[in-house]
Amino acid sequence: MLVDSHCHLDRVDLTPYGGHFAELMDATRDSGVRHMLCVCIDLEGFDAMRAKVAGQPDVSISVGVHPNEQNTREPTVDELVRLADSTGAVAIGETGLDYHYNQGDLDWQRERFRVHIAAGRQSRRPLIIHTRDARDDTIAIMREAGADQAGGVMHCFTETWDMAAQALELGFYISFSGIVTFKSAESLREVARRVPLERLLIETDSPYLAPVPHRGKKNEPKYVRHVAEKIGELRGMSAEAVAELTAENYFRLFGEPVIASN
Repeated sequence: MLVDSHCHLDRVDLTPYGGHFAELMDATRDSGVRHMLCVCIDLEGFDAMRAKVAGQPDVSISVGVHPNEQNTREPTVDELVRLADSTGAVAIGETGLDYHYNQGDLDWQRERFRVHIAAGRQSRRPLIIHTRDARDDTIAIMREAGADQAGGVMHCFTETWDMAAQALELGFYISFSGIVTFKSAESLREVARRVPLERLLIETDSPYLAPVPHRGKKNEPKYVRHVAEKIGELRGMSAEAVAELTAENYFRLFGEPVIASN
């Protein structure tokens, strides 16, 4: 069983499927993917995202505001908790810090991260954390705000083993995307070799970051198999074994499937 632990189904290119979302889902299931977590990036698009995947038994959703979203409605703790409770969202996020695309005074980004952590704690839902070029601040805020009380995943991980080890100490899982297949990602592959198997997840982050051999093209959930194959190669395991253990890890973290409702 393959699980894509992080994708944006509302943004996947439907052109190859004649514009039909149902055909994308059929092709994804035919490829062996049995569950997907469709991740929210802003509150303005949350209702449309839910409507897109409503009623799909193999799709769960999250609620949150991405750290790169600047001109957007800021969430409150109460709003995130209310939305999670009323829609069956299984996670809070994606949230975190991104200093790569943002410059200047980033207190707004750090405060938003704290709001999400508080919502994760209050709602008892795991966090989906995005971090880029913000290692020290990400870990510091996770510790200060009690992210370990919510738990969660460092999604699309691209940072160092030192950061991974600190996140693992806080009880977090580490998820690898198609980046782990890139020729330039040897240091990331070393991290993938070291993460405990019981804390390992895989994802596509569709429609972004398509893995080799599809690099440079639009990504979609069925390509998560290539991530499983690469992890298997690194760990001396079959792709099937990686698929099974990462599926078990996913459901341990996020719970049994919750059908997204509209």
